[in-house]
Amino acid sequence: MNVEEILKTQKKIPLVTRTVIHLMLVNNRISEASTHALKPYDVSTEQFNVLRILQGQGDRPANLSTLNERMITKMSNTSRLVDKLLAKGYVSRAVCESNRRKIEIRITPKGLKALEDMSRAVKAMEEELLKNFAKPQLQQLNALLDNF
Repeated sequence: MNVEEILKTQKKIPLVTRTVIHLMLVNNRISEASTHALKPYDVSTEQFNVLRILQGQGDRPANLSTLNERMITKMSNTSRLVDKLLAKGYVSRAVCESNRRKIEIRITPKGLKALEDMSRAVKAMEEELLKNFAKPQLQQLNALLDNF
């Protein structure tokens, strides 16, 4: 991905600026590919993220605070994401018996099955996006990105 070609400029872009633009372009490409991979399942990348978090909880319920903390994209509308997943039957919501102010959210069997299918599509998308990288290159890239 050549930044100057994409931006259709003849000017040499300063390294720091070029790097930031490059990261933004890569982010956009990943976002578009993720959205496309999840489109057949009628879920957003954020809803997919919520389902993965709930799956990771195992038998333990999560609350909105837990979901917010673990979301890849931090947002304030987590309750709306949960409402949409609830309408699809992918999650259940109940009032905590020991603390009536707390809402417990769990992934349903239907949600687990849908997540399994979605995960296959996302894995294929990830492999396609990164097919030009060898494992050592991916490890090096991750080490560099850890500097953020």
